[in-house]
Amino acid sequence: MKQMLFGFILAVQFLTRIPLPIESPWTKQTSRWAIRSYPLVGVGLGAFITSVLWVLQPYVPILFLTLLIISLWVYMTGGLHLDGWMDVADAVGSNAPLEKKWEIMKDPHVGSFGLISLLFLLAWKTFFIYSLIEADILLSSVLFIMAFSRLGVVVLMISLPTAKQHGLAWEWKKNVNRFDFLYAMIPVGILLYFFPECFFLVPAYIVFMVLFGAWIKHTFKGTNGDLLGTAIEGGELWGLAITWMYISFVMG
Repeated sequence: MKQMLFGFILAVQFLTRIPLPIESPWTKQTSRWAIRSYPLVGVGLGAFITSVLWVLQPYVPILFLTLLIISLWVYMTGGLHLDGWMDVADAVGSNAPLEKKWEIMKDPHVGSFGLISLLFLLAWKTFFIYSLIEADILLSSVLFIMAFSRLGVVVLMISLPTAKQHGLAWEWKKNVNRFDFLYAMIPVGILLYFFPECFFLVPAYIVFMVLFGAWIKHTFKGTNGDLLGTAIEGGELWGLAITWMYISFVMG
């Protein structure tokens, strides 16, 4: 139980900017429990978003609420995953050889491709969030979107090699195996039990993980922290887009 708690704290400290003034030891067991807790952290973030929506939706204009939600969404993660998104965009946009792409991702400066990709990412997220708030369907779907996006990282971490035999992604990967995926699935399974109407997101995220994993393997030959952060941002955008299409063309 103690290792489980420390692992959850590690996951919160790594994936969010929520201040937890607790020193959690990094061991094989705590790092494994941290990976297992990724989707649970997503559920917690989603629960906070839905709480804000539930409280404020009757009283504030949709546009203001949309901008507040997207701001909180970015703030809670400290822009960590957005940084990875921009680094990967700069690397891909360079059309450089593979080793040069890795160098570009390590560069702390953001290039034009990174800024443009950030603009479009936030613009599309804002559009989808606005549309889903207007349709009054975001409350339950956002829990799945944030949980599935982080479950996708667990899948990619387990199924794909890391690009380098060092670094944070390597440290996470070397302590996990396929069995840990089953633990990571538990929060998602519980959500499906209580919100079966969101089951349409399950096949959608299976498609996303297969396609994104194949793209990583083809383009970069392996994962790193920036690519895993991109998987979270891309996974969230994918979930919002699929939910919007579902209510617009299937339910509508």
